[in-house]
Amino acid sequence: MSILIKPIITEKATADSELNNRFAFVVSNRANKIEIKDAVESAYGVSVTKVRTINVRPDRKSRYTKTGVVTGKTSAYKKALVQVAEGETIDLYSNL
Repeated sequence: MSILIKPIITEKATADSELNNRFAFVVSNRANKIEIKDAVESAYGVSVTKVRTINVRPDRKSRYTKTGVVTGKTSAYKKALVQVAEGETIDLYSNL
């Protein structure tokens, strides 16, 4: 089972990585902070100082069709904010 699923590359996450040296990842729902720290350190070769995790709830969505209202929801996921040591960085754009 892979701990790191994908990095989050948004305007807010990119600004946070440039200003605060903090990177965002979508991780496995069952991963804890220690496993996330070890996975980032082994995958990117950096030293991690702090890990914060967020369980993101699903968004409920509905749309109106000819047959009535169709409701659904997006998938829930876990997000990790990883603080990297001062002077180190992660190149997220190398695999694009």
